[in-house]
Amino acid sequence: MSLHKAYLWRRIASALLLAVALLVASGAVRQSAQAKGAPQTTHHAPAPASLRLYIFDCGKLKIADTTVYGFTPSQLAAAEMAVPCFLIAHPKGTLMWEAGVIPDGALSPGKGATKAAPSSVNPSVATVTKPLKAQLAQVGYAPADITYLALSHCHWDHTANANDFASATWLVRQEDRDAMFAQPPAFSRCLTPETFSALQKSKTVALKNDEYDVFGDGTVILKSAPGHTPGHQILFLKLSNTGPIVLSGDLYHYPEERAQHQVPKTDFNREQTAASRASIEAFLKKTGAQLWIQHDLKANAKLKKAPAYYD
Repeated sequence: MSLHKAYLWRRIASALLLAVALLVASGAVRQSAQAKGAPQTTHHAPAPASLRLYIFDCGKLKIADTTVYGFTPSQLAAAEMAVPCFLIAHPKGTLMWEAGVIPDGALSPGKGATKAAPSSVNPSVATVTKPLKAQLAQVGYAPADITYLALSHCHWDHTANANDFASATWLVRQEDRDAMFAQPPAFSRCLTPETFSALQKSKTVALKNDEYDVFGDGTVILKSAPGHTPGHQILFLKLSNTGPIVLSGDLYHYPEERAQHQVPKTDFNREQTAASRASIEAFLKKTGAQLWIQHDLKANAKLKKAPAYYD
């Protein structure tokens, strides 16, 4: 073999070895990133042909004093509360309903997190094991894909990841927005502004009428239900197969409240809550909708969670 040919073969062999080394290194980087929980490429979900409801596990609340709701622990089927979050996927866009109790950034990989309620709230401890954004990614969505954000109200166990959805259009009752940004935090116990401060600059639709038809076809409607906070609201969904349902927000916390007409002592305006309950009960009767009490631990446990969905 000539010296020239030997030189060329050595160059080719060196190039091949370098290529193999780069492939091995890139694989190691990917594995390391995955081990550290780095975001992976998301395959964005196509718009569904009809309305879908995804339910995410956003944690649990251990309530220290259930008597503020009118019951001792022994009088309740379950004293702990579920903390769900919901994604509504519509052919015309998406709506995120509720944002959890502990921000994703506070969770340790594989361990989750616990957090005590703000000091002026009924003593309780939240536990979260699954990041909300990871659950969203499982069904093909990222916060940037969300068209609308709506919260039932401004309390800590509903707002934790709200800042992640600041690019969405925020659908909020003017009274709750004022409680979040114009009033002192204690006004209606909107006590964790660090979780929702980014919404102050979001594109916002301030809702002033009783009903707001989100997509204009009657399948996703926000309804005013003040009392728990000044601008508390609930969500009506008209699903093709499941039928109509109402997501309660904190209109009720326990099914026993509904059965025995108990209004929590800590509600912003208890008379308003009672009036809202009467109005929503009439709406349920009129529409034939099921009421899903979001904090009801036992009822929530029976619901299928994402990536499964209701349609």
